Formats: sequence, C-alpha cells, structure tokens
Amino acid sequence: MGSGYPGAMGHREDLLAGAKRCIEEKGWSRTTARDIVAASGANLASIGYHYGSKDALMREALFAAMGDWADDVQRSLEADDPAGGDQDTALRERFETRWTRVLELFGKHQAMWQSQLEAILQVRHDPELRAAFGRAQPEGRQGLVGLIHGIDERDVDEETSRVMGSFYMTLVSGMIVQMAIDPELMPSAHDLVEAMRRIVGDAPAAPDALPAPDAPASPAG
Repeated sequence: MGSGYPGAMGHREDLLAGAKRCIEEKGWSRTTARDIVAASGANLASIGYHYGSKDALMREALFAAMGDWADDVQRSLEADDPAGGDQDTALRERFETRWTRVLELFGKHQAMWQSQLEAILQVRHDPELRAAFGRAQPEGRQGLVGLIHGIDERDVDEETSRVMGSFYMTLVSGMIVQMAIDPELMPSAHDLVEAMRRIVGDAPAAPDALPAPDAPASPAG
C-alpha cells in the first residue's frame, strides 16, 4: 500500500527529464505516458500527481528543452565579441558570428526543433498548447535579442523585443521548417546578412534624408 507522501509518487524532476528525453528520441506526437514512465523510472499515477496530465508535462518538457537550447547557445556565444572597425561593420560581424553559432546548435538540437514543429501543427486543436506558446512568445523574443546582440535579455525593452525579437523569431521559425524538409536548404549566416543587405542596402533614401530616431518627421509640403 502506498505511503501517501509525494516521494512515493515519483520525482517531478525525473518526470520532466524523462519527458525531455522522449521528445528528443521519439518526438512530440509519438510519445506516450508509458514512454515517459519508462524513461523516468516513475509510475503513471505520478504524472497526474505532479503535472495534472501527460499533455501538461509534455508542454513543460518542450519549453524546458527549448530553454536548454538557448543556454547552449549562450555558452557558445560568451567569447564572441568582434572588436575593431566601424559600428556598422561590428554589428554585421556580430550578427553573422552569432547566427552561425545559432545554426550550428540547430543541428545539435534538431530532434527538439522537430518536436516543436509537430507541437505547433497541433495548436489549432489544442487551446492549452496554443496558450502556452502565446505565453512564451514575449520571453522568447527578448531572449533572442539578448543572444544575437550579446546583452542581458532583461535590458531589452518592449519595443525592441516586439520589432527585433519578432524578426529573429521569424528567422528561427523558417529555419525549423527548412531543417525539417532538408537541412541543406538552410541559408548560412552569411547568406542572411547578404539578403538583408540586398533588401535595404540600395534603398533610394539616403540616411541623412530620414528623420532622427527621436525627432518627428517633417510635415508634408
């Protein structure tokens, strides 16, 4: 007969680690509660006890695995800080260097990203999963800006997060899809920089013809 204490129900952390392992090895859609139990050494009842349901555990495990990727990227980027040259060159070099690291670690965490793609395709029929992704968006945007620009994500203001973070998240989402189809289709960091240069580099308006960031545009006429 069970003791009635939480310890008899299995450890919450073990369940999370087991679910993350299943996401890596079996994917989002193919993982069952029994798979998680086998991977964690817990029991079926412990899933409901600690997380309420297998789906809730899987959601937490997926976002925890995404956090592991971000931590891995952060560790890889700590020593990257191009020095010298003008400011624009430094920014381009930093973007290319850091995005190269991001792409390298896409491959290392490929199974997790494929599981994320599987989950995203199910949000239409899973309101709780959709809400979980929605709650994660602001933090994800801030985190990406922090990673790419080499700053503390807590220093990323709301407007920068909305504009730049959304742009980086769009790049990440596109990379996930292309990697799932064929990793060879993924553009390099240099390709991304060159694409952005071609899009905005030959803009007809010269920089000095644009209003200063804090100044209102001149009235027409």
